[in-house]
Amino acid sequence: MSHFEVAEIVSALRAVRNEWRDSQGRPRDPVSRELPSREAMSNVVEQLKGALFPMRLGPAELRHESEDFFVGYTLHAALQALLVQVELELAHDARHAPAPGAESEDLKARALALTREFAAELPRMRRILDVDVLAAFQGDPAARSVDEVLLCYPGVVALIHHRIAHKLYSQGLVLLARMVSEQAHAQTGIDLHPGAQIDEGFFMDHGTGIVVGETAVIGKRVRLYQAVTLGAKRFPTDEHGNLQKGLPRHPLVEDDVVIYAGATILGRVTIGRGATIGGNVWITSDVPPGASVTQASLQSGRPVT
Repeated sequence: MSHFEVAEIVSALRAVRNEWRDSQGRPRDPVSRELPSREAMSNVVEQLKGALFPMRLGPAELRHESEDFFVGYTLHAALQALLVQVELELAHDARHAPAPGAESEDLKARALALTREFAAELPRMRRILDVDVLAAFQGDPAARSVDEVLLCYPGVVALIHHRIAHKLYSQGLVLLARMVSEQAHAQTGIDLHPGAQIDEGFFMDHGTGIVVGETAVIGKRVRLYQAVTLGAKRFPTDEHGNLQKGLPRHPLVEDDVVIYAGATILGRVTIGRGATIGGNVWITSDVPPGASVTQASLQSGRPVT
């Protein structure tokens, strides 16, 4: 005999689910899973990380002589699992915004094409990540090796996830992309929206609390310290009061910019090439190339130098 009235709770939860499904125009009894799985995507990302960096992020027992075999086996498993999740997202999108003539076979073919496109991007992704890891090593005097950076630095973990997520996002697989980016967010405290465009050589020192918005664009060799925000200043609405999605609303950060801890930069402003942004400043207007912005210069009203 149950002490918790489980049967009644199960029945009540079913009623709540049905109310929600009715309100959303969804079937009460879906015949199969409707959404991608966070757990499945987490496994895919771990496999991809091992395939990208087999001797450092792969299994402890891996040896050089079996490296290619491991990469091939792991990639096959990861891409097969990813294909299933891509099909689920495409099917979900089709149910909520059906395209004329879109059949299940068309979705399967599109899912396969997208997954193959993603797979073909992996060598380029590895090359960019090598530049990112080297930038972290060169930019941190406490780092003793690139291996230490790759194995230990939360900023590198978040950036590997971002490189994977951004490719998925650019393919229109927004839900999968968000799953990947939010895994890193939960693990590292670094919030990189998968839509953000981040060029090579990006380094987040310490990293905790960094926020980079969806439409931010970051150039080459940019360095951010902890608690930096590249955010939106305002959120325009349409005539019905609904937020307008996808508008450019986050900063443009050009090459070779350094932004120190706690700086907040809001709106579609440009931080010019080679500029230095001091700690704990609040910026809502353009900063010219090579400029230095500090709390003292902002508080005194002196021109930015």
